[in-house]
Amino acid sequence: MMSIGPYSFEEYLSVVKSFHGYTAPGLAAGGVMVDLALNRMPGGVLFEAISETRNCLPDAVQLLTPCTIGNGRLKIINLGRFALSLYDKHSGEGVRVFVDAQKVRAWPEVEAWLFKLKEKREQDGQLLLEQIRQAGPELYRIDTVLVKPQLLGKRRSCIGCCNLCGEPYPIDDGAICRACAGKTPYLSR
Repeated sequence: MMSIGPYSFEEYLSVVKSFHGYTAPGLAAGGVMVDLALNRMPGGVLFEAISETRNCLPDAVQLLTPCTIGNGRLKIINLGRFALSLYDKHSGEGVRVFVDAQKVRAWPEVEAWLFKLKEKREQDGQLLLEQIRQAGPELYRIDTVLVKPQLLGKRRSCIGCCNLCGEPYPIDDGAICRACAGKTPYLSR
């Protein structure tokens, strides 16, 4: 019987649905990937995580590890690849787990999902989840990695008030806050 972290596969899917809003195949696959990475990390190591996509995979990391976006131990570096790494917070040594493009071809519904060969509404969701469960770790490859030093540790910055808007911001960002520098996601009213 396949397990993902402390859960059976079915229990994990229930947790996924509760957290993510639906039983996303990306979280099913992501759970297997996180479990594979966790099993290769030495015990007692304070680790952090990198997700190479912003879709689904960060939620699997947050469900199964103490690494979250909020505590700064999960970094999303959107390379558009369905891959994740867990690594020693201090040394940067870790493991990277990713979908093996050749192995996935043996699982037609997984291949159609991953390579977007079918529209979402045309996918057989139950078959897709079943193939992810049946394939288990066989869909993935694992490499060792060394994370760049500039990504290790927390960035510390002094906080000041922006001269334009008056809001607190990290003064390392420049003379004014990033929002006033044009990096805001909002339109002016």
